[in-house]
Amino acid sequence: VQLQASGGGLVQAGGSLRLSCVFSGRTSSNYAVGWFRQAPGKEREFVSAISRSDTPFYADSVKGRFAISRDNTKNTVYLQMNVLKSEDTAVYYCAADRQVINCAYRRPDSYDYWGQGTQVTVSS
Repeated sequence: VQLQASGGGLVQAGGSLRLSCVFSGRTSSNYAVGWFRQAPGKEREFVSAISRSDTPFYADSVKGRFAISRDNTKNTVYLQMNVLKSEDTAVYYCAADRQVINCAYRRPDSYDYWGQGTQVTVSS
């Protein structure tokens, strides 16, 4: 499975961005997908995930502002990010795995496949 993350950029606080994670070589509907982010000097942290049955999961810090979804016709998972804050600045990564149990969506080691990351910068 190859994952291509895109959609990052520079945005003012309060603005919006939509990240995309495109699958190649496999059908996205067969995979759980997670979004993680890593800011300079910090550990990679969980942002959001979507199960194979399309159940969403969110970190408390983004709940109510971010929305994860998938379009299986395009083999793509999206992360809609609204009301962006300066603390959302990071490199965002998408990850995928065929089998992720409910309690493990927040763990990076639950995912075998990773995209290359896309930079999100929020200016205050």
